[in-house]
Amino acid sequence: MAKIRIYEIAKELGKPSKELVEKAKSLDIDVKSHMSVISEDDANKLKQSVNNNSFQKMRNSKPADIKGSEPNNDVGKTEGKNKASKAKIKISVRAIRKPNQVPQNNNKNRNKNDSKNGQRKNNNKQANVAFDAKARADSLKRRQNQELYEKTFEQNLNPQQNVVKSVKHRNQPAVVKKQENKEIKKSVPENSVKKTYTEQNKRVETNKTDKSNQPKYKQNSTLSRKEFTKPDLKKENQSGEFWKKKNNTKKKNSSSENAYNKRPDRKGRKQKNKARTNVVVTARKERPLPEILQYTEGMNAQDLGKILHREPTEIVKKLFMLGIMTNQNQSLEDDTIELLATDYGIEAQKVVPEDIGDLDKYFELSDNNQKDLKKRPPVVTIMGHVDHGKTTLLDRLRHTHVTEGEAGGITQHIGAYQVDIEGRLITFLDTPGHEAFTEMRARGADVTDIIILVVAADDGVMPQTIEAINHAKAANVPVIVAVNKIDKPGANPNHVMEQLSEYELIPEDWGGNTIFVNISAKTGQNIDEVLEMVNLQADILELKADPDRLAVGTVIEAKLDKGRGPVATLIVQEGTLHIGDPLVVGNTFGRVRSMTNDRGRRVKLATPSTPVEITGLNSVPDSADKFVVFEDEKTSRQVGEERAKRAELNDRQKAHRVTIDNLFDSMSEGELKEVAVIIKADVQGSVEALRQSLEKIEVKGVRVNVIHSAVGAINESDVSLATAGNAIIIGFNVRPTSQAQQEADSEDVDIRLHSVIYKAIEEIESAMKGMLEPVYQEKVTGTLTVREIFKVSKLGTIGGSLVDRGFIQRDSGVRLIRNGVVIYEGKLASLKHYKDDVKEVKAGEECGIMIENYNDIKVDDQIEAFIMEEIPTV
Repeated sequence: MAKIRIYEIAKELGKPSKELVEKAKSLDIDVKSHMSVISEDDANKLKQSVNNNSFQKMRNSKPADIKGSEPNNDVGKTEGKNKASKAKIKISVRAIRKPNQVPQNNNKNRNKNDSKNGQRKNNNKQANVAFDAKARADSLKRRQNQELYEKTFEQNLNPQQNVVKSVKHRNQPAVVKKQENKEIKKSVPENSVKKTYTEQNKRVETNKTDKSNQPKYKQNSTLSRKEFTKPDLKKENQSGEFWKKKNNTKKKNSSSENAYNKRPDRKGRKQKNKARTNVVVTARKERPLPEILQYTEGMNAQDLGKILHREPTEIVKKLFMLGIMTNQNQSLEDDTIELLATDYGIEAQKVVPEDIGDLDKYFELSDNNQKDLKKRPPVVTIMGHVDHGKTTLLDRLRHTHVTEGEAGGITQHIGAYQVDIEGRLITFLDTPGHEAFTEMRARGADVTDIIILVVAADDGVMPQTIEAINHAKAANVPVIVAVNKIDKPGANPNHVMEQLSEYELIPEDWGGNTIFVNISAKTGQNIDEVLEMVNLQADILELKADPDRLAVGTVIEAKLDKGRGPVATLIVQEGTLHIGDPLVVGNTFGRVRSMTNDRGRRVKLATPSTPVEITGLNSVPDSADKFVVFEDEKTSRQVGEERAKRAELNDRQKAHRVTIDNLFDSMSEGELKEVAVIIKADVQGSVEALRQSLEKIEVKGVRVNVIHSAVGAINESDVSLATAGNAIIIGFNVRPTSQAQQEADSEDVDIRLHSVIYKAIEEIESAMKGMLEPVYQEKVTGTLTVREIFKVSKLGTIGGSLVDRGFIQRDSGVRLIRNGVVIYEGKLASLKHYKDDVKEVKAGEECGIMIENYNDIKVDDQIEAFIMEEIPTV
């Protein structure tokens, strides 16, 4: 047995699938959705139930707006009212029988309910009887064709009946018409409705189009059928093709589906066009101009149009009227924008966009948070000349032996330590004293609160001591002078005080405001007094910070650790730094993964003035870079990428480009020799110090070109770069990897390893001096006078000369002088003493000489002999 799906039945009946599913469930038919299949018996049962419900619903429906309930009376009243006046037409809904209920040859009841006119009914009966008598003589097929003809003929006899039934009731509410159409569509099967509705439309259109050509019949007319031409129905189908061709019916009503499926409330083309022409186009309301035009540099007409609420074309036109040719995308100058604003009658104000890459603004303290400030530990920086005892003093303060870990007892990079002195914390920064670390000392002065200037009592004021004083003055930081090594014989603290007074560091004993303390870092003498002075100075300064804000601070040192990646030593200046905080450090960014204090212990937070070592950055920052913590990682990444982009752009701008202006300088520099150097160090501060020291080496004719510098061990990529660039690799406190060492040996790359910075500088300086070409200086060895000339045809002219002073050698250069004017300068071709070739002829001796490629020698010419001597490079 065939299976039928629910949606197919719904399509056939014109019902929603959901309604049929619910109906089937009420009939105990097992269905789940519109895709469920049922048997043919269940399908018939479902169809019958749906049709019965629709028919019953249509019979019981009584529209509230329609008066009258009987169909026969409605038609009669409508006809009467149409003749009298244009009153409201009353209609009723008539049910159409299903296809299986329509009899095939029941011509008697065809127009039973169409009218109340009994005479019309009798006429129809007489015509039907006559037609049936004639039809019985024809075949069954002929009789079926004549039924269609008879049906059409009867409609032509009663034109008013069809017109009244099919008239479009203009006064009827659209809601009622729409409801009636819906009820008919739901209650009547699709095939039956299509057939009946199509035939009615054909009759109506036929009567409308050919109304003028039709004869006017009376209701009791007995006009013979012979007056009508009988069509050949064999050639025409039963769908109305004959009447379609004869009456030229509109194409849209000839299709049954188009007529049935047409929406009743849909507007026709003429109505659409009429509605479209009646639409009133409202003028666009112009938004008011702003009182002040706030613009930024480089705005164009489109940007200004958004601010002024005007079209860009209007702005371009206005600028054209002002004599400025531009387009919508061209950037406008500030004067042009102000001129445009004046023309509009408003003020113009230039707005500088906020620089997201500026970290300095986060360090500015606002006056509103003064109540949140709390006391913080002081940051003390120890400065002084090399080997004056700075690290030894800090060692004494920390009770550790830091100096033993430094190469040669010299501090190589910044160390940050926090010491607890009688319950009060003090943060110490130890800066290098060597001259190569000027920048690092300046960085230490930027983040410090108090400077302890260490001066050796037996050595006095030295160059780095003066430099430390200048850094302290520039940073406006108070100075405590610690005169060290007073335990050594020959120590003279008074001499130190006299020297420092010349630099405005006058002791308190002499009426000044500088604290002087005589100490011995080695023995620990007067160390407690120094700490007391530090706490006293901190109390005077009233050092405070806000620990509740986002942390900001400075990088003390940074390096690349093989296992942990980029590592930075930070000192927090404001706020509190937590693990997981997103931050920007210089041109790098990241998130704090771990924090370690100066004792190597992991901590979760760092309060103001606390030095910590963090990991989690994407690259190694530079020393003295500022760091700022942001609320979210997205913002920190955006700021970090912006700063990295600017740094890269600055590096590109610093690259040397040859132009017409510097062409001569570039050509002159082409004569210089370069020493290509690759620097690798353990920390970033050492890299910068070594690089600056090498670039400051002044050897005439040679310059240092640092092609690469980084933090970390010497690897294979460094060796490959040195091979390509013919460079020397300098390693400071680092070692090459085994693979890098093997590659360097095979490629003959020179790797120099150092642990003391000034030794590396001296070695490079010596190498640079050795690269200079030897400098020669002319030295006159003797003079000769030509006494006689001898011309030899095969050899040339020989000058018999006498050495007046000095000597002349075989390889000497000669200069021929006649009447005080240099005639020729060249080399000797031959030197003989009598008949013998000799290497040298001294003063008072005679000789014969020949000048190479010159024969115009005359008597009494002066010949000057000289040699070129090499001058050692200084």
